[in-house]
Amino acid sequence: MKKKNILKGVLFVGFGASIYGMLATFVKMSYKDGFTTSEVTTAQFALGLIGLLILNFIQTITSKKKLSSPSRKEVRMLILAGTSLGCTSLFYYIAVQYIAVSIAIVLLMQSVWFSVVVESFITKKFPNAKKVIATVIVLLGTVLATNLINLEVKLDWHGIFWGLLAAASFTMTMFTSNTLATHLPVLRKSIIMLTGGSVIILVFLFFAQIGPLYSGSLRSFYLNFTENTEHIRPFDYSIFWTYGFILALFGTIIPPILFNLGFPNTGLGLGSIISSLELPVSVTMAFVLLGEKVILIQWIGIVLILMAIVLMNLPSKKEKILSEQLS
Repeated sequence: MKKKNILKGVLFVGFGASIYGMLATFVKMSYKDGFTTSEVTTAQFALGLIGLLILNFIQTITSKKKLSSPSRKEVRMLILAGTSLGCTSLFYYIAVQYIAVSIAIVLLMQSVWFSVVVESFITKKFPNAKKVIATVIVLLGTVLATNLINLEVKLDWHGIFWGLLAAASFTMTMFTSNTLATHLPVLRKSIIMLTGGSVIILVFLFFAQIGPLYSGSLRSFYLNFTENTEHIRPFDYSIFWTYGFILALFGTIIPPILFNLGFPNTGLGLGSIISSLELPVSVTMAFVLLGEKVILIQWIGIVLILMAIVLMNLPSKKEKILSEQLS
């Protein structure tokens, strides 16, 4: 029975990671159809929030036991933590404007070693040898996966900057979501965090697209950051029925639900290994649907990053013995 639960967990986490890995390709496709980052993120978060509210309502009226409710303090903390969720999507999607999806996902995966650094600051302990080795492997894999050793390849620094910011923001999202209000049902917690993320998205929509369209002072403020005025235009509502639903499903509804169903059965270590499927799926989707060129050396880099994730999450002999004693 236990093995069946683990297999079920692996399938849930693997499917969730695969779906999330497809997301950036659809974002890139929406850009090619003329939609802006503001429109893409607004549609994803708005429809995602509506979808989660509907699912939460169904769960509330069908549940046989009373579901836990958050305190006011927990609501405030989750909304604040949710802002990193909005920042992750925003930074990642901006990065995709400047660099290939196959490069952007590699930059996002830098959260693997970012989390090691954050953990060492929080615990005030130097990471163990296994984590240090894994971090070095990730960095080596990143050099290969982004094809930096090819001097002819020039990566847009804007894309690298936003991609690394997305990784930093994603690291904060992982830490906060795993520590705050763990007693809450998945859907309720996701709704509150998504509300915080939506605030960031709406602020960006106002300052990057709607505001500069109607206000000269906001337009001048906007031009301090970029000379690109293509995004200053009326909101294109067709994003909701062209890409909005698929972005909401693949980005904010299905993966979190599947992860929360799967991780309790797999455990954090195995779950983290399986969730790294997001990387090869994202690169493969970009190769198939967008025609992005991915050479052998980049695949070697991707394999190295996956190996580092496996190394970081495999239990040591001491942990195995302790686990066997407890079971």
